[in-house]
Amino acid sequence: MPAKDDSSDKEKCLDLFLKIGLDERTARNTVANNKVTANLTSVINEAGVTDGCSRTVGNLLYTVATKYPANALPHRPTLLQYIVSSKVKTTAQLDAALSFLATTGLENLDLKTFEEACGVGIEVSTEDIKQAVSEVVEENKATILELRYRTNVGELLGYVRKRLPWGDAKVAKQLVDAKLYELLGERTAADDEKPSKKKKEKPAKVEDKAPVATPEKSPEEDLNPYLIFPNPEENFKVHTEVPFSDGSILRCCNTKALLDKHLKATGGKVLTRFPPEPNGYLHIGHAKAMFIDFGLAKDRNGGCYLRYDDTNPEAEKKEYIDHIEEIVQWMGWKPFKITYTSDYFQELYELAVELIKRGHAYVDHQTPDEIKEYREKKMNSPWRDRPISESLKLFEDMKSGLVEEGKATLRMKQDMQSDNYNMYDLIAYRIKFTPHPHAGDKWCIYPSYDYAHCIVDSLENITHSLCTLEFETRRASYYWLLHALGIYQPYVWEYSRLNVSNTVMSKRKLNRLVTEKWVDGWDDPRLMTLAGLRRRGMTPTAINAFVRGIGITRSDGTLISVERLEYHVREELNRTAPRAMVVLHPLKVVITNLEANSAIEVDAKKWPDAKADDASAFYKIPFSNVVYIERSDFRMKDSKDYYGLAPGKSAILRYAFPIKCTEVILADDNETILEIRAEYDPSKKTKPKGVLHWVSQPSPGVDPLKVEIRLFERLFLSENPAELDNWLGDLNPNSKVIIPGAYGVSSLRNAKVGDNFQFERLGYFVVDQDSTPEKLVFNRTVTLKDSYSKGGK
Repeated sequence: MPAKDDSSDKEKCLDLFLKIGLDERTARNTVANNKVTANLTSVINEAGVTDGCSRTVGNLLYTVATKYPANALPHRPTLLQYIVSSKVKTTAQLDAALSFLATTGLENLDLKTFEEACGVGIEVSTEDIKQAVSEVVEENKATILELRYRTNVGELLGYVRKRLPWGDAKVAKQLVDAKLYELLGERTAADDEKPSKKKKEKPAKVEDKAPVATPEKSPEEDLNPYLIFPNPEENFKVHTEVPFSDGSILRCCNTKALLDKHLKATGGKVLTRFPPEPNGYLHIGHAKAMFIDFGLAKDRNGGCYLRYDDTNPEAEKKEYIDHIEEIVQWMGWKPFKITYTSDYFQELYELAVELIKRGHAYVDHQTPDEIKEYREKKMNSPWRDRPISESLKLFEDMKSGLVEEGKATLRMKQDMQSDNYNMYDLIAYRIKFTPHPHAGDKWCIYPSYDYAHCIVDSLENITHSLCTLEFETRRASYYWLLHALGIYQPYVWEYSRLNVSNTVMSKRKLNRLVTEKWVDGWDDPRLMTLAGLRRRGMTPTAINAFVRGIGITRSDGTLISVERLEYHVREELNRTAPRAMVVLHPLKVVITNLEANSAIEVDAKKWPDAKADDASAFYKIPFSNVVYIERSDFRMKDSKDYYGLAPGKSAILRYAFPIKCTEVILADDNETILEIRAEYDPSKKTKPKGVLHWVSQPSPGVDPLKVEIRLFERLFLSENPAELDNWLGDLNPNSKVIIPGAYGVSSLRNAKVGDNFQFERLGYFVVDQDSTPEKLVFNRTVTLKDSYSKGGK
């Protein structure tokens, strides 16, 4: 019966969300997230639109439900009335309103100042936007005419927003597109070519200049993603409330004295921390965390600690510590300081003693099963109210090794009747007779994450403690503990996890894939570990661009298509990877009208826009009488839609000459093609449509450079394998294909591990670490096909 009721409730919520104009996919995703469902339902009821509203209003209400600042809840009904009455009617206005309310907190709301801050009453007509667009296009006309449809439209829209911050962004986009069409006419083939290498070599930072030729970005990528975070000096305002079962409420904020002491110690700078556990390899979700933690500090000219959360002596390994530090640097981030939670073991112990003295902690003897049972029943431990002096003595005994492992823990005395499970007297210390990799054998009691994390944040004077949304319910215990000890409280904010399609990212699942040999180690190119992505040839620049494009939001549960990451990788490698030619499945072609001992040297381009007078932009290929093409580029039967070689048909060898198939040599089975014979057209008068990549014998009787090619596909067949009971059964059997006998052009011979290339017509590849002086190994990074920019999500 409960299942039916739950299903019925979800259907009612789905119907309600559709009434306010949400598209069906968004509505269903919302219903799947209990927290967002509860928030949105409350917002709809507060707004008084349970019978429905326009789609514009509904989308704004959805934003309120997912982004409204927790410290300003009393003002939410006021904002909702502004939205329903269309006084706040654009996303720009709403963003400004949310920012204003986050700063206001629980203070009285000055409506006049509020309206000024979010543009209430300012009407921006289509004519106003049209005028602004015309002015922006006119000011940048010379550059637009030069770059044509490669102009950065996002930057033009930014200029329009500066003129009209409250204008409708969609109307502005439509008018900019129309203006460009009016100025440039239809797109041409040249407009679809990639930006030139020369454009890339211009200085990266150019202020107040015309738009540069880069792929059009989403508005989210144009904005500074760190604007949502307050400055350190604002951390005296209440932004979190912790309700207790007795009806009291803890309003989390710093006293003026605590904040002044903190600001004096930091000089007012932003200090963040990236706190990985050294018990595994970092994955792409950690790339998002780094972008937020290190990125915010860099944006505000502050610093970011790399802090190893090494509270569990049994899980940490030096291998992981070394890997994390190296990957952080590879991703382009520089820690302000490298620390360990274990650096603070003495301070943490002393504060635990202080917590006991204040009556906020006790030594407990319940077993893990008993603790679980008592928590489920919201029952106090029998030892919860033991005398403070007794707990102090027992805790000292625990530290001195006089209590057996598993016989006692130190628990925080929180609120066993709370609605928040993370307030059920969390464990602060447990006994482990295990030497610590960093602290040695000094300690046999170790702090828990819930106890140590917030205190070390405070001791390091962290200004912004940022983490993923699954830690949101721990915010109450975080602030409870700092308040109980009377120490500085950082600003806490949670963001959505990064979930990428066709992969798994939980440490447990990744560990199974590695230890059970489903993949070839933590750096297998099919994994979304950063070591795996690096080995696959993906660059830190592309990964960070991908993360920036997603944005820093609290919208949880969204599955990001891996194609979106591949889009950014292609954009990066198209600019940076030189071209070369490789034939995966070679078919021998003998040129019958070219002497065996002769060869014609031809120039092949490393870059599409190579200048004729720049020798470094070309590499040499000998066109000899034996060349190799892809087997798939030859057919025995021709057709109108086929542009490869066939008996009696011609095709052009890239950078060289047209050739025409004159004879086919078959094996004894009369089906297998051994080689084909062809004649080349030295005059190049023949103009076939097909263009083939190829390699040739460098000298008579000598095979081309033999290379191994590894082609990688999605590791899992399903978009979200983590949801499957038998997730290992969803592994893609064709996720890795090895081609041991491919041929490459001779210029690849000196390639080094980590060098990226575009193999023409095949994709982007990188030299793998398995390469030897005798044989190069190339991993395919991504194919040339780009489905994301054509509408992928």
